[in-house]
Amino acid sequence: MKRAGCLLLAAAPLVITASVYLFTPGPSDTDASGSGTTTSESAGQNAKSRAEAELAADNEMIAAAPPGLAASAKKELAQKVVSSAENSTLDWRNAYGTIEDTDDGCGYTAGIIGFCTGTHDLLALVERYTKAHPDNALAEYLPALREVDGTDSHEGLDPGFTKAWKAEARVPAFRKAQNTERDRVYFDPAVRLAKLDGLGTLGQFIYYDAMVLHGPGIDSDGFYVLRERARSKAKTPAEGGRERAYLDVFLDIRRKAMRSEDSDHDTTRIDTTRIDTAQRRFLREGNLKFEPPLVWQVYGDTYRVP
Repeated sequence: MKRAGCLLLAAAPLVITASVYLFTPGPSDTDASGSGTTTSESAGQNAKSRAEAELAADNEMIAAAPPGLAASAKKELAQKVVSSAENSTLDWRNAYGTIEDTDDGCGYTAGIIGFCTGTHDLLALVERYTKAHPDNALAEYLPALREVDGTDSHEGLDPGFTKAWKAEARVPAFRKAQNTERDRVYFDPAVRLAKLDGLGTLGQFIYYDAMVLHGPGIDSDGFYVLRERARSKAKTPAEGGRERAYLDVFLDIRRKAMRSEDSDHDTTRIDTTRIDTAQRRFLREGNLKFEPPLVWQVYGDTYRVP
């Protein structure tokens, strides 16, 4: 994920997403009890736990809801729009083998959703894949991936890891593994929560893109915290609020989070066009069903889906 802040996912599984992002606290980050847990981490963990409790409930309501973004054509459209921001192309299937260090503090960013060596999701992907396919080309790098997890280090990965990733990305089983991990950690939880909030297909996409960029973490700008922040300022449709008004608030909060100051990287320079000239445009046009034709801009490039 190309997120505003790159965070470490803890290895301990949780109810739905099986991973949780954690900052490594410094001496000044402890709470009053000296436990080493920051106030923002605690609030973030609470937000994530509450969301996971929601995700585990209301199966009947979810089953009765329209497929929305989970419909095959809409899911394909969602991957294209996300890919325009993540990989500057609509051809998201051509991104399985992409891998680069974008100098954002996340180490290597790779694959269809931007799995990162510094944020645990790439490690989790390779671990799961290796369990099913132990002889893959990436397995030998697992010790190094565990060592660099939570950092931007390449130690133990260079010079061969990027070549191994590109080679393995030609294997159908690894492509399927990337799809599965994307859905398990990002797509499915985002769409399910959006449905529980009473959001239509566009709102479900907006949640999904936020999950991709901000991550399912417990930091102050993780998806679950942003969602709670928005719900404290506006009612969701499920609570009787207006869908467009709520989504406007959510996008405002997302944009502010993307622009927030980071001590290691100047995130005030982060490009917010994936909101400003894409999602906000769809919302302004009243396209709550996320129906093509779509025209949007990201990073100055124009994209069209007829």
